[in-house]
Amino acid sequence: MVDRSLMANEEFQHILRVLNTNVDGKQKIMFALTSIKGIGRRFANIVCKKADVDMNKRGLVNYLLLSWRISFIVANPRQFKIPDWFLNRKKDYKDGRYSQVVSNALDMKLRDDLERLKKIRNHRGLRHSWGLRVRGQHTKTTGRRGKTVGVSMKR
Repeated sequence: MVDRSLMANEEFQHILRVLNTNVDGKQKIMFALTSIKGIGRRFANIVCKKADVDMNKRGLVNYLLLSWRISFIVANPRQFKIPDWFLNRKKDYKDGRYSQVVSNALDMKLRDDLERLKKIRNHRGLRHSWGLRVRGQHTKTTGRRGKTVGVSMKR
């Protein structure tokens, strides 16, 4: 008798495309979603529960329907009663909205925030532009690798 758990049926997909990211179909769906930038294990768990996805399945059997449902929940988490404290973008600076930002939009928002901090000459923005530690770490003795070091000798 052949062990069926190791055999893939014809509906199984090894690579899935969800939210402009290639997702590994061999992993369980909850952990596969964490490969999307901006989605962690807890948020992936709650999205799978809201989308009624069996979290023990691999490779998303009804791929098109479920990928559309998952991307819709990630785009509109507040409609599915996911609490505000669960989201990664609270009270956006420009529009004041709560949202979950993923993939390319996350990079864009982060870059815009840093540019805004640099433009208003905020302390955090200045530290970012100088390439120094931002979050209050000590820099007297640590973090010396990677920077230009010392003084060149005159000849």
